[in-house]
Formats: sequence, C-alpha cells, structure tokens
Amino acid sequence: MGNVKEVCRCSWCVGKPLYEKYHDEEWGVPVWDDRKQFEFLVLESAQAGLSWWTVLQKRENYRKHFAQFDPAKVAKYSEKHIQKMLGDAGLIRNRAKLESAVHNAKLFLELQAKHGTFCNYIWSFVDGKPVVNKWKEMKQVPATTAVSESLAKDMKLKGFKFLGSTVLYAHMQATGLVNDHVQGCFRYSQCK
Repeated sequence: MGNVKEVCRCSWCVGKPLYEKYHDEEWGVPVWDDRKQFEFLVLESAQAGLSWWTVLQKRENYRKHFAQFDPAKVAKYSEKHIQKMLGDAGLIRNRAKLESAVHNAKLFLELQAKHGTFCNYIWSFVDGKPVVNKWKEMKQVPATTAVSESLAKDMKLKGFKFLGSTVLYAHMQATGLVNDHVQGCFRYSQCK
C-alpha cells in the first residue's frame, strides 16, 4: 500500500463528509458576490440557536424556497409563501426566522442601492481585505469580535433581525471577511 497523506483540517469539520466539503471548498473563502452574501445571511440567521450542521443539511431546500437566494424575489414573498415554507420539514420551521429572512431581504436591497453592492457595505468593516488570524487551536477562536459587534450594531440600527454579533461573526468566517482556519489547516494559507 502506498502512503496516504493525511490532510490537516480545522477540528470542527473532521469526520463528516458534508462538513469537510463545506470546509474545504467554501468556509473562509472571500465572497464578493452579493447573492452568495445573502445566502449566508439567510442561513446564518436560520442557524441562530442551532448547529451549523443542522442548517447545512437543509441548505438545498433553502435554495429551492429562497429562489436560489435572489434577494429581490425573496423581498416580495407574501404570507402565503411563508405558510408554504412552514409546511416543509426540509427547512427550519420557525416563523420568526422565515419572516426575518423576507424582512432582511428588503433591507439588503436598500444597502445594495446605497453602497452599489452589499459587498461594498460589509467589506468596509474590514477595510476591504480579510482579517487573517493566527490561531493554533480552534479553542482560541472567539465567538465575537469588536468588528462583529460594530457590524451587528449597525445592521440592527438599519432594522435587520436575527443577525446579532455571534451570528455575524459566523457570517464573517463563512464569507472570508475573517480567516479563522487554524494555522495547521491546509486551507489557512489558501484563504489568506
């Protein structure tokens, strides 16, 4: 048998193929696409109080119900559409979270109009480039930072819901505004 080189990953994803795929291909990659930013805002807000694993398993159903995460379409969703989503076990059936996603889509569009893109708005909180941390172990990674606190405060003032500091820090990690791969992870240098 030949030598099989073990790939070193962040410990949170090891052992579950779907998690590993997400970690290896998406987590921490800088996102400059508004639709992808909106996708992660919807998914991260759905996660509030739950595990990312739960949301990740339901992601395809979210894509279907949220028009491939087109904020212009989601912003027009009616009570009838929310009722339909509440009937699908493939989503997190929390009325407040689903209603907030529709509400947040409207505000997302306002930020796009004001800043040219939503990305221009959110990336301004990190001066347009990823914050590269130098963690050796996952236990060093914080749940929030001063930047996520500032972002959460600003978004709350604008009326966004289910997007507190912890949720937004997870969003920043997912969309590459911050590189929280541990230094020993093979993705750390790739996401710098």
